[in-house]
Amino acid sequence: MAGLRVGQGVLRRKPIETIEEAEETEAHGEHLTRTLGLWQLTAIGVGGIIGAGIFSLAGTIANGKAGPAVLVSFLIAGLASAAAAFSYAEFAGMIPRAGSAYTYGYAVLGEIGGWFIGWDLLLEYTAIVAVVAIGISGYIDFLLGEMGAKLPDWMLGAPGTGDGHRIDLFAAVLCLLIAYLLTMGIKNAARFETIVVGLKVLVVLLVIVVGFFHINTANYSPFFPFGVSGAFTGAATVFFAVFGYDAMSTAAEESKDAQRHMPRAIMYSLAVSMVLYVLACLVLTGMQNYKDIDKESGFSTAFKSVGLGGIADVIAVGAIIGILTVMFTFMLGVTRVWFAMSRDGLLPKWFAHTHPTRHVPTRVTWIVGFASAAIAGLVPIGEAAELTNIGILLAFAVVCTAVIVLRYRRPDLPRSFRCPWVPVVPGLGVVASIWLITYLAWQTWVRFAVWFVIGLVVYFAYSYRHSELAHADERGIPRD
Repeated sequence: MAGLRVGQGVLRRKPIETIEEAEETEAHGEHLTRTLGLWQLTAIGVGGIIGAGIFSLAGTIANGKAGPAVLVSFLIAGLASAAAAFSYAEFAGMIPRAGSAYTYGYAVLGEIGGWFIGWDLLLEYTAIVAVVAIGISGYIDFLLGEMGAKLPDWMLGAPGTGDGHRIDLFAAVLCLLIAYLLTMGIKNAARFETIVVGLKVLVVLLVIVVGFFHINTANYSPFFPFGVSGAFTGAATVFFAVFGYDAMSTAAEESKDAQRHMPRAIMYSLAVSMVLYVLACLVLTGMQNYKDIDKESGFSTAFKSVGLGGIADVIAVGAIIGILTVMFTFMLGVTRVWFAMSRDGLLPKWFAHTHPTRHVPTRVTWIVGFASAAIAGLVPIGEAAELTNIGILLAFAVVCTAVIVLRYRRPDLPRSFRCPWVPVVPGLGVVASIWLITYLAWQTWVRFAVWFVIGLVVYFAYSYRHSELAHADERGIPRD
């Protein structure tokens, strides 16, 4: 009987109809402020999607995996991502609360499912912030070198990445600066993000427009130098450059009109980003033969090859700006997931504390800031990057599955946005996520298993007994 009670307990679900009412009053009045409009949300989404994908990953895939068909790789990845985006949009309009995939999973698949998605995202999003910070640090070091500045070796990289390296100081400081920005209040932080995203888009448009006049169509032949399979292999890699709306959706509770704006912001951000990705890839592979494209700074070297060194420097600055917005989006995401889990009692309520006037979760923001700074400063980028993949793909699969389950379980629920062609579209999202998971290295699975076991211990040692639903059961409050 005890085992049966535990089994029923881990599958307890948050009633969707009461989520809005409960979350306004729980956690001793801790709440977030609704200040974000449609275009601010869209900017946060674009900020999370466009970054390393254009400024470095496109060149890497073009040179070694897909050739000119790199744009096909982005289209395939974009279509796979769109299947998940439709599912996220349906939930964002129906459950406009902080937590994104964690909250959706909790409401549909039960407490244990929601817990593990949230637990995974805490690690994945924090690692993404660190990886992106390391990437920006490399650009900063490059630009300072171009200006003749010689910095001490000890501050230029994590231990083991070069002679004399002790810490990647730029990367660590950037993580702390983003944390500071987020503690200043979501309205001010979002205003900064919107401005920076606007600058980033202008740089990308500059690349596309100027580069268009230097395209040599002969560079497009052969279009599939690595075969069609090369384009699919490239898609598995660039997929990680076409999500970001998932982290943006964690800010639903800070949207002025989440039920209308969140679904639109998700679709707008993915659509804008995909158009820019495809056009940028068309320019890159048209300006240079794919064999000559630099894997690390493709656009900069492409413009230098046609005598436009000044544009190349602008691109380098744009890369720093562009990748900085990715840090913002994912640190915002991890802090809101942590806040939501703590408010639900799955983690100590102390973490759900918000600033009395700015109404942002300052405690978890600083914890994430220092944790990501430690990873960015002391862990090589390759090892840090291996922490960023599997949890997000699992979150995509869970959200797509939950859309299908809820359509059949609760077709009566009002939905401000409906994912089209259910179960086909969300089913494709599940298949795409599982397919991409098979490309991950075994080391990634090992790290995931370790984190999973730690999460299992935390859940049964603390979360199972302290969750708000556990207290509701004790008080005899009915739930679905």
